[in-house]
Amino acid sequence: MSVDRNTVKQIAKLARIRVPEEQLDHLAGELTNILSWIEQLSELDTDGVEPMTSVVEMAPALRADVVNDGGITEKVVANAPEAAGSFFAVPKVVE
Repeated sequence: MSVDRNTVKQIAKLARIRVPEEQLDHLAGELTNILSWIEQLSELDTDGVEPMTSVVEMAPALRADVVNDGGITEKVVANAPEAAGSFFAVPKVVE
């Protein structure tokens, strides 16, 4: 795939970056090189290759999805400038 000056202008507009006119040709060449490299990746046979998140085999750490208060309510509220029971007290902002 080849990228021309107009495509570079459109990409710059979408990315909201200013590209000087004298750099358009250079950027078009750079983007063309990048896209040709990406096209080479499509030639690889990836059938039977499992998706992975890391090059090292890892199992995610699983835990029970239990809702709780963490058991440290007193410590958290101790940091508040003002508290009302186990809640942060804040000034009223709506009349």
